[in-house]
Amino acid sequence: MNTRSYELIYILKPNLDDEAKETVFNKVKDLIAVNGEIASVDTWGNRKLAYPIKKFNEGFYNLVNFTAGNDVISEIDRNLKIMDSVIRHMIVRKEVK
Repeated sequence: MNTRSYELIYILKPNLDDEAKETVFNKVKDLIAVNGEIASVDTWGNRKLAYPIKKFNEGFYNLVNFTAGNDVISEIDRNLKIMDSVIRHMIVRKEVK
């Protein structure tokens, strides 16, 4: 299986407790572990949004760098779309230098 490097950033509702944030991260971690591995995690915390999303003016940011196969990406995307606590997410393939 061909693996590539990806960057995932997701924004959670700012009013979530630590347990709910941990639940989302563990779900993402489990999905990546199926066919990939996490290189680094950078938690930015609560930040002001450029514009309101779902009536929120700020959100809790988390950045995850990982390597995985193509099948993992669609599964992460599908799961984050249906989670109530996630207000926005984006997965970007990193360029090979």
